[in-house]
Amino acid sequence: MKKTIMPAIFIGHGSPTNALENNKYTKAWQSVIQEIPKPKAILCLSAHWCVEETLISNLEQPQLIYDFYGFPDELYKVKYLVAGSPELAKQVKELLSPLVTVEYNNDWGIDHGAWVPIKWLFPEADIPIVQLSINYNKPARFHYEVGKALGKLREQGILIIASGNIVHNLNTISFDDGTEPYPWAIESDKIIADLIENKQHKKLLDFRNLGEAVNLAIPTPDHYLPLLYILGLQRDKEKLISFVDGIVFKSISMRSYLLK
Repeated sequence: MKKTIMPAIFIGHGSPTNALENNKYTKAWQSVIQEIPKPKAILCLSAHWCVEETLISNLEQPQLIYDFYGFPDELYKVKYLVAGSPELAKQVKELLSPLVTVEYNNDWGIDHGAWVPIKWLFPEADIPIVQLSINYNKPARFHYEVGKALGKLREQGILIIASGNIVHNLNTISFDDGTEPYPWAIESDKIIADLIENKQHKKLLDFRNLGEAVNLAIPTPDHYLPLLYILGLQRDKEKLISFVDGIVFKSISMRSYLLK
């Protein structure tokens, strides 16, 4: 009997205010979940848990982390009471043991890179969530290989969600309404999208050699690295389907992908 393979998702999560806004992007997140069987649990890799080691959350009841400041008071009142899964945390730790030492973590809850999109995907908060940190000390190839190693989880009904932004330059953002994206933001978003469509994984791993526009788009790799896990998960006959795109605040790409 052929195994059912759970799809995987890369989400361009953008601003924390997407937790409150019924917009083009949150509607797309709600829509894409209709193409995914109900998972047993979620493993999330968020750009906002980027540290110098590889950690796995191991909490029965993780708390929301409001890891941002200067936003409307309403945002800090959002609740999303969801269970963790020490069982999944143990399995991830074992799967990755040939690649890296993974330590349990009981301090980190669920950061906004995870809960902002996931609350739209599963508003009933009935799917356990485990977060795996992104080890900032490791090269691009490492994140790709971790993605490959996590692929077995997809055969067990686990949904892997990677959350970041392909183009993410906070130093150049503008909150003025109606402002057009920077030309380099448009260019770099297209360069990366074209490489994804053509399965040019080697070039995507070597992103620092993709030109000036891409280096402006990725001044630091924290929001780009989550994509590499999804690339690592991609199997020979699978496609990464861009189910929503757009550039907000002039320099943040909201492009998101479904792997199936």
